[in-house]
Amino acid sequence: MNERIRAREVRLIDDKGENHGVVPTTKALQMAQDADLDLVLISPNQAPPVAKILDYGKYKYEQNKKAKEAKKKQHTIELKEVKMRYKIDVHDYEVRLKSAKKFIAQGNKVKVVIMLRGREMQHSNLAFDLANRFIEDMKSEPVQLEKRPQIEGRNVTCYLAPSAS
Repeated sequence: MNERIRAREVRLIDDKGENHGVVPTTKALQMAQDADLDLVLISPNQAPPVAKILDYGKYKYEQNKKAKEAKKKQHTIELKEVKMRYKIDVHDYEVRLKSAKKFIAQGNKVKVVIMLRGREMQHSNLAFDLANRFIEDMKSEPVQLEKRPQIEGRNVTCYLAPSAS
């Protein structure tokens, strides 16, 4: 490691985890060389900084391993979309409802889109009724309404999210 330790003295922890208290940096470097290991600053913002005698390559490997493990356990919330028309058949509606429930159970948000084409825009009230029915049918799941049904262009959309409780 080429980076120099600028502090005159450091709080030293050896490779066995033993605390040596505040030691001059030159003595700490000599102890690290004697053990054929590296002197690494663990907490550089302390006064005096905390340094540890250890194998730097192994230390970096452990840090990367911990970071990967933390990232693996992390769940990102995605926005899933369920599209339908206001003239939807009963079975098709149930399929969309089932998939929306599955998305909510996985912890994702759901965007419900009811598409209107051409003259169907005149019957937007039927699309709003379908959206409200969909929301009502989703009440069996732990779900909260994030955005009420509204017209966006030629579609009626609403957003559902998994509830915190």
